[in-house]
Amino acid sequence: MQVLHSIAELAAIPGPVCLAIGVFDGVHLGHQSVIRRALEDAARLGGSAVVVTFDPHPIRVLRPQQAPRLLTSTRHKRLLLERLGVKTLLVIPFDIAFAAMPPEAFVHELHAAARPLREICVGYTWSFGKGRKGNLELLRLMGDRLGFDEIGLPAVEQDGEIVSSTRVRACVEEGDLRRAGRMLGRQFSIFGTVTRGVRLGHTLGFPTANLRTHNEQFPPDGVYAVEAVLEGEGARRGGVVNIGVRPTVRHTGGERLLELHLFDFEGDLYERHVEVFFHRFLRPERKFAGLEALRTQIARDAMAARESLRESG
Repeated sequence: MQVLHSIAELAAIPGPVCLAIGVFDGVHLGHQSVIRRALEDAARLGGSAVVVTFDPHPIRVLRPQQAPRLLTSTRHKRLLLERLGVKTLLVIPFDIAFAAMPPEAFVHELHAAARPLREICVGYTWSFGKGRKGNLELLRLMGDRLGFDEIGLPAVEQDGEIVSSTRVRACVEEGDLRRAGRMLGRQFSIFGTVTRGVRLGHTLGFPTANLRTHNEQFPPDGVYAVEAVLEGEGARRGGVVNIGVRPTVRHTGGERLLELHLFDFEGDLYERHVEVFFHRFLRPERKFAGLEALRTQIARDAMAARESLRESG
């Protein structure tokens, strides 16, 4: 995937250019409808589709005290977009200066850079620019003047409710990963980077990788059967994950950790990026009497996870 970091770089993309613009946290079914429309129209026109997103999430800049956990960090989002067939991604740095840009100036900048700009696809209720004054009606008016089409895709509904990042996030937090997966149009996953821990897992005979996630939303504490894909590899590896504060061995000050044990894996995972796919909740996290009791339970968890993964195929 080609990743651009400034609007000016659109000038190098073969036109006509169709843009799909949004935060796209989660890349859920609603986001996918916007992105696929741009991909289809670009293919029909013999041009290029470009997905435009922002980093960090705008709420983290505008209202940091209200910023939620992410469903997908920018790196995770890029991976998911590649799977949708996106070839070009523009990641616009979002800061106070950019937030103060009038919506008309943002559109003019896109139009001046793309050669030519043929289409802007957004969600029907998307708003942008200073004071969130930009909307579909403004895109329609400017498109008429500047010669591009505006496409506003309606919200996607599932089981009588609108699919949204907020709703998906709530399902994950509640532990309803099946429902979250239906709205995502994919199996729920978390993306992170392996960091060095205290190597207690090695001592217990079950080496674990501590995953530093990029502000992504965790499901409830407990043990899960999972599969994982190491960045640069395509195959999924079975494993078991513990999410929580490790009450048996140490107090973490309330910090929740994600520890991954991969079955039948030998090698160093330090600083590798990993995507973890959640299959089944096995049990809540709990405190054990000592390390031996913990070792016995981990062995049982690993067996249960293997069986769960076999059953799911």
